[in-house]
Amino acid sequence: MNATIVTRSLRGLIALATAILPPAWAQDAARNEIQSVDFSAAQSGRVIVRIGLKSALPAPPTSFAVTNPARIAFDLPDTTNAVGRPLIEAGVGDLRNVSLVEAGGRTRLVMNLARSVPYSAAIDGRALVVTLDPSSLAAAPAAGPASTPATASAPTAPALADPTRATAAARAHLVDIDFRRGNAGEGRVVVDLSSASTGIDIRQQGRLILVDFLNSGVPKNLIRRLDVGDFGTPVRFVDAFEQSGNARLVIEPRGVWEYAAYQTDNQFILEVKPQREDPNRLVPGATTAYAGERLSLNFQNVEVRAVLQVIADFTGLNIITSESVSGSLTLRLKDVPWDQALDIILQAKGLAKRKNGNVVLIAPATELAAKEKQALEEGLQISELEPLRTESFPLSYADARALRALLSDKDQKILSKRGSATFDERTNTLFVQDSSRRLEEARRLVQQLDVPVRQVVIEARIVIADDKWSRNLGARFGGQAAYNRGPRNYGLSGTLTDTTAATGGAISRGSASLANPTFSGNANMGPQGAVPSGGQSEQLNVNLPITPAAGQLALTILNLGSGNLVNIELSALEAENRGKVVSSPRVITADKKQAIISQGTQIPYQNATQAGATAVEFKDAVLELRVTPRITPDDRIIMDLAVKKDSVGQVFNGVPSIDKKQVQTQVLCDNGDTIVLGGIFEQTTRTTVDKVPMLGDIPLMGNLFKRTLRQDDKTELLVFVTPKIIKDSLAIR
Repeated sequence: MNATIVTRSLRGLIALATAILPPAWAQDAARNEIQSVDFSAAQSGRVIVRIGLKSALPAPPTSFAVTNPARIAFDLPDTTNAVGRPLIEAGVGDLRNVSLVEAGGRTRLVMNLARSVPYSAAIDGRALVVTLDPSSLAAAPAAGPASTPATASAPTAPALADPTRATAAARAHLVDIDFRRGNAGEGRVVVDLSSASTGIDIRQQGRLILVDFLNSGVPKNLIRRLDVGDFGTPVRFVDAFEQSGNARLVIEPRGVWEYAAYQTDNQFILEVKPQREDPNRLVPGATTAYAGERLSLNFQNVEVRAVLQVIADFTGLNIITSESVSGSLTLRLKDVPWDQALDIILQAKGLAKRKNGNVVLIAPATELAAKEKQALEEGLQISELEPLRTESFPLSYADARALRALLSDKDQKILSKRGSATFDERTNTLFVQDSSRRLEEARRLVQQLDVPVRQVVIEARIVIADDKWSRNLGARFGGQAAYNRGPRNYGLSGTLTDTTAATGGAISRGSASLANPTFSGNANMGPQGAVPSGGQSEQLNVNLPITPAAGQLALTILNLGSGNLVNIELSALEAENRGKVVSSPRVITADKKQAIISQGTQIPYQNATQAGATAVEFKDAVLELRVTPRITPDDRIIMDLAVKKDSVGQVFNGVPSIDKKQVQTQVLCDNGDTIVLGGIFEQTTRTTVDKVPMLGDIPLMGNLFKRTLRQDDKTELLVFVTPKIIKDSLAIR
């Protein structure tokens, strides 16, 4: 009776389930299938991957990309793998292979790449077409399809987007920054972006995690520090600020940790998790040298094997002891961590350990070293017998000749003994032939070196300012007299030379001829008069004028009857000279490349040759800027500078001299800052007095017998330099 009731009940449940749920064959028929995966190479290094499906997709599936290792993953829901194998080798361009992993009712298609390249996905009938386009790395590649969070099977990625994905379009910015705590105690930094195509560069620097959002800004309300130490995660602080045109996040964790990152649409998430246990550590969770449970040992002349057995029983480790381990020891240890006790025993007997999972092998150190050496030699022999492969590397920025020299350097060869490298200068392509492992190392090296060289524009300003002042005062004084004493005539004048014009000629200064002594003063003008008998024109007792003079004042005292004549002339000059000369040479050069810019004049002069003839030679008087910049990782600039400004000086015996002003130094400065390389301040103060002895010292009247020159010149030279790192969108103005 009960069995009948149970049977009827089961039949009813089966009928109900059949009515509600579709049969299994119907579910399998509704699911999609990956039927084929084909590869083809196109121009400019592009690779086209065509995934054939049983049914057409309504839209490209969600995907995400990581850069370390370089991978692109597509998630196909309700899809199975009908290809027949989980791994498909490609070896086309940057695509190495494609793996198909089926789990949870979906299939994840992972493309393993040699380097991170931009990609795009499109639907073509019942096929999904993915195009890998490395040629757009030099330009600004478009972002891939919308990405989804990485699952547990996705690898930890220190970077999600290629740094070259930053475009010169409208500048992106951070919308919001949030912090959350995960269920497993991980700290999540959630960043909302204004654009899903924002380039992201993630790297670890010491104990910090640096995240740069390329060509993006940070609003003022988000420039702050988040103190998240109370959330109970490995993250202590999250700093957000803007540096060198990029938005930067600095995450400061604590303890032992690891991080992973992924991006979904416009949201970027970075998770910092407590570090997983190291399976090769003797004591799980130990962060110090010895952290095992403490024990006490007291043995007298006991065999080493017996002590190792005691430690194995105490810890539960699987210890394998080599047959060559023998001997005995006396040991007394109290409250010592067991891992420290094990090291003490091994050091006392010359033993060593190797841990593999939960098994510890103990043997003499020489024996273990011999086994490891033998393993390495076997690996070396295998590598020498491994077949060689040839791979080509089209270079965009690096010089193929220089890379070939680097790979084939005799002192530190990157390739093996059988490996070789050559290049095609016409296409700037590098060809490397070696084993697979060495080719992988060469590929990583080429990827790191084949990047555009950053450029720097250096602008120098050479300012020469002068302030010159002078005051000069001079005088000319002359007296002439004639008189008779008996049969002799006597005369007195300034010189013995007779420069008198004919009697009745004009006096150069002009005077009025009167019978009595007359005083007249003028400046080269006035009525003319006759020169007195015996008078000598321009015969001076004191001749100390200023040449050229800004002004002159002349006074003549004349007595025509007696023939006496006194001439006085004062000349004065006060000059002020202020000026500023600004020279601004500007030059652009690549990082670590010297640049020279100069402008000036070649001054010709004649020079006698050994043959007795004359030859024309030249001297350079130029303005020159010579600079070699070096950009540091934190966007600062180290410059080796030589700045000079030459000018024509005095001429000595027909050969011109060069006045040189030069600065040569090495400086370190921030991008865009202006620094003063140096300055020269020169001041000249001079007073020069030319005078007639004794007469020039007479107060007041002594000014008629002397010439005074006063000079106060100030000259200052300053050299300013402003370096700027050129971005893609920066133009010199």
